[in-house]
Amino acid sequence: MPEGQERTHFHMADVRSKRVSARRAVAVGEFNAGAAAYAQIVERRLPKGDAMLMAEIAGLQGAKNAAQLLPLCHPLPLEHIEVHCEPVPARQVIRVYCEVATAARTGVEMEALTGVSTALLTLYDLTKPVEPALSFGSVRLLFKEGGKKGLWLHPEGMSTAEHERYQPSAPPRLDGVRAAVVTLSDRASRGDYQDRSGPLLVERLRALGAEVAAAELRPDEPEPLAARLRELAAGGVRLVLCTGGTGLGPRDRTPEALACVADRQVPGIGELFRSASSQHTVRAYLSRAEAVLVGGTLVIALPGSAKAVAQGMDILAPILAHALEMIASGGHT
Repeated sequence: MPEGQERTHFHMADVRSKRVSARRAVAVGEFNAGAAAYAQIVERRLPKGDAMLMAEIAGLQGAKNAAQLLPLCHPLPLEHIEVHCEPVPARQVIRVYCEVATAARTGVEMEALTGVSTALLTLYDLTKPVEPALSFGSVRLLFKEGGKKGLWLHPEGMSTAEHERYQPSAPPRLDGVRAAVVTLSDRASRGDYQDRSGPLLVERLRALGAEVAAAELRPDEPEPLAARLRELAAGGVRLVLCTGGTGLGPRDRTPEALACVADRQVPGIGELFRSASSQHTVRAYLSRAEAVLVGGTLVIALPGSAKAVAQGMDILAPILAHALEMIASGGHT
């Protein structure tokens, strides 16, 4: 190695602390065939055979073998792959799509992109005997779903037909829902440190479209909290997210406050939080996070750390809107 030159270090991303979630990605690319070759492709009369059918098969193989081709790509057990070749007569191109889905700790965008690229190379291989002046490109993600960031859409957007075919989905919105955030912390209420969890909950609720009617910081006192929860419920707030006071310390009494005002328990929400959070840390099972109904108001108690709150919102966001719909309508919608 030349003097002064450092050895480059490569490593796969460490995803052990990430939570397993449903992941999906759709990629697209285009094959430019020219007028004569395009006609032979779509009429399926190339000398080597049906190029679009073979490209779809090759795209499946490419997606499945992405980890063998890309050194730092995680090998994943893919649960769904669909490759689709779509002729575009107006421009005499073949537009290739690859959709990949699984449940994993990391995304499947590289598998989708590899699937598209392999399909495009196959179109090239089968078409070059009749037309050597070929090209392909414009390979990109249309969107990806899952994980901490949820839905990501490419800035170039999607056509109406692409939206209808693939139906990218973001967490259900909370538009028009009146919500409140209550932070329970003796030290933060005394000014010993700045509350980060409450503002984060406010930010996440507003990102989902909720109207945050109140954001409060209170000491760990169960009786005043219980009284405040009754006031919020009576005032038409439909969702209250509490943060803090769910641990095992002597002053961690938020679940006791919820028990004082609960008309009904919603045990599954606490169970979901602990189960999903345990993929980040086994200490999640020490949390006493829980949820109750106070009249028609859903109250959820989350841990006090900003990290746990962020993870909790990732876990709960997909079910909050449906839960509130059930409360309002009295059943499934």
